[in-house]
Amino acid sequence: MFIVPLALTIYAFIDCLNTSEEDTKHLPKIAWVFIILLFWIVGPVVWLAAGKNRHNRAAGAGPSSWQPGRRRQWVAPDDNPDFLKSLKDDRKPEAEAEAEAEAEAEAEEEPGRRDGGTSPDDKTPPTS
Repeated sequence: MFIVPLALTIYAFIDCLNTSEEDTKHLPKIAWVFIILLFWIVGPVVWLAAGKNRHNRAAGAGPSSWQPGRRRQWVAPDDNPDFLKSLKDDRKPEAEAEAEAEAEAEAEEEPGRRDGGTSPDDKTPPTS
């Protein structure tokens, strides 16, 4: 019977301290701290019910344009379109270099094939 009201008081006290002055309702923040600590069971319940502006946010929604002061949340790299685009831009020169190397290798093999030489795909043994 002692742990639940104590846990509720601690939670409400920490919640009140972490709440900005603009989000407190009806009384200044310091007054809410005193109410929570002095009125041991009733104070935390009143704080949780009426002392703070609660913001309803949709699940997974980030800050919208009408909330410019809100901190942007981090996005995982595989969900960040800018990061994925930068990876594609970084890979493009590598892919072009690989394509050029393959084209050069084929160009070197081509004269041997035209002259009657063997190709790497040829299954017949070379004649001496």
